[in-house]
Amino acid sequence: DKFIEHLQSLEQRDRGAIAALRRSLGFAPGAYPPAFPSVERFAVQDDDKPSMRQALYLTAGLFALHPMHIAGQSLAAVLARVMMARKKSPSIEKRFVALLAAEPEELPDHLRQIVSLLAADSAGLDYSALLGDLAIWLNPFAFEQRDRIRQRWAQAFYRVTMSDDETASTATVNQD
Repeated sequence: DKFIEHLQSLEQRDRGAIAALRRSLGFAPGAYPPAFPSVERFAVQDDDKPSMRQALYLTAGLFALHPMHIAGQSLAAVLARVMMARKKSPSIEKRFVALLAAEPEELPDHLRQIVSLLAADSAGLDYSALLGDLAIWLNPFAFEQRDRIRQRWAQAFYRVTMSDDETASTATVNQD
């Protein structure tokens, strides 16, 4: 994805732009003018889709908070692995469930907290996939698609926790 490549190049050569994107998380997506030079050139391509513009700004801010893009690593699966590494921390699962229940206007705060958590564990995620999901989630008229994303994220999260539980059960059975 060209947008993620652009963010990665900013991370390499323009720390000021990354700082502005990180600060933009304190505002509604797309409402912090110092972030405009880094994102707006991509947003004008989707001028008729305000949810895509918001998704671009939110993704850019989250990337700036934790610039570790790993293709194929969904946010939900990575968060589940972090939870399992932290001995099934119930607070992480509660945060995830709160994220799934979030309305579009609440989403930035929940994602900022979760990405900060991933950063603390140096766990990267696929920002291209996140961008696509956010473009739908932030669309106030995409009820059914938003529910499908929530279900897909829940399945990815609990699939990781189940596979880890099954591994632990198998190890216990083999020790007996």
